[in-house]
Amino acid sequence: MSPILVRPVREQLEHDRVIRLLQAKYKRKFEVAINPGHEQTMPVGAGPSPWFPDLVLQSQQRGRKLQGVVEVETAESVNHLEAMSQWAAFSKLRTPFHLYVPSGSVDTARRLCNDLQIQVAEFWAYNWLGDQMRFTLVQRSAAAEARARAATAANAARPVSVKPAAKPAVKPALKAAARAPAAKPAARKTAAPRKQAARSASASRAKAGAARTATRAKGGKKPSPARAQKRK
Repeated sequence: MSPILVRPVREQLEHDRVIRLLQAKYKRKFEVAINPGHEQTMPVGAGPSPWFPDLVLQSQQRGRKLQGVVEVETAESVNHLEAMSQWAAFSKLRTPFHLYVPSGSVDTARRLCNDLQIQVAEFWAYNWLGDQMRFTLVQRSAAAEARARAATAANAARPVSVKPAAKPAVKPALKAAARAPAAKPAARKTAAPRKQAARSASASRAKAGAARTATRAKGGKKPSPARAQKRK
């Protein structure tokens, strides 16, 4: 928060809420540090009196290089004194300066930037739409536009990794059918009872023949009465 401005409590709560929403927005591309309210967590600028912008954007790489600063204003803080003290200082940091103002203060903020020759990389307006915060890009500098196009082209040029198609899942019933032994032809199953019946019939005939042979061996045929008288 500006050292020369004391906001009403309600307006300060709205200001800090916008800061946290922007933190989630910029977190996709940057390492974001915030200085809401009276907090002074991340300073920028050299010298004995550094500045504490609302959001500090840093590179996600190990060096944490400064990539930009963001300042959020409310209706009370869009004035000549604030622009001359803070906006002008942030625009001279040799890093992109993003300015967010309420939708009703866009014309005033634009006029102040033109009068004081303040270079703003991205000029945004915000307003509440019900319970949702809506951010609208008002103006973007030529350098910021070139960086945005380069980033878009780099993202489009990245190769898209295509995952191999997953193998179709084999159902358990098909797996069980594959493991089961192959069934024999039906003709063999019907032939087996016929062979058993033929073997049984042969065994019966053999038993009958053996019985007749045994009978003959014991007594043979009885002689007729005529043959018995001749023998006498």
